[in-house]
Amino acid sequence: MHISEGVLTNGILIAGWAGTLTGISIGLKKTNPDKIVKTALVSSAFFLASLVNIKIGVSSTHLSLIAPTGLLLGYSTFPAVFTALLLQSLLFHFGGIFVLGANTFTMGFSALMTYIIFGKLIFNSNNRKTVAVISFFAGSLAVIFAAFLTGLILYFSDKNFINAVKILFLAHVPVALIEGLVTSFLILWLKKVSPEFLL
Repeated sequence: MHISEGVLTNGILIAGWAGTLTGISIGLKKTNPDKIVKTALVSSAFFLASLVNIKIGVSSTHLSLIAPTGLLLGYSTFPAVFTALLLQSLLFHFGGIFVLGANTFTMGFSALMTYIIFGKLIFNSNNRKTVAVISFFAGSLAVIFAAFLTGLILYFSDKNFINAVKILFLAHVPVALIEGLVTSFLILWLKKVSPEFLL
């Protein structure tokens, strides 16, 4: 969900960049050399999933693979998300350079929280039904949380955006359900065919 350029206040822009640069710094420190290829691969998948972009007022909605990105990369999420969003901004004008910090933070923080909250529950379970259900909730809630963060950023930049925030949040409900299904399928598939790819 990309926030358009020229929408946010300077204070929100600075806060977004502060959060993103902190996340990138921590992510780079925790990214081992043998994990770089995996990070690049997941970042590419995130980039491609987000290309189907539907405009909603001052923001947009699209598939994103937020939860799988967080679950597969952990703390390496922020560098991966930042790289993908930077390329989308430069190549396709999704979002913008100034607002890149805020856009990266909403997606990166949501993905990271998914890993912290659901990671061990998913990876330590050998019950396929349990993994499927938890992965579904992880995928759905990651999108809802990202939409919530985006809404907060818009609201605190200008309270007149309240109607746009409501529409944005409602538009992401069906997206959240789809992301939940995609996350569930992807995690189950990886557990079966390539468990070493999981953290």
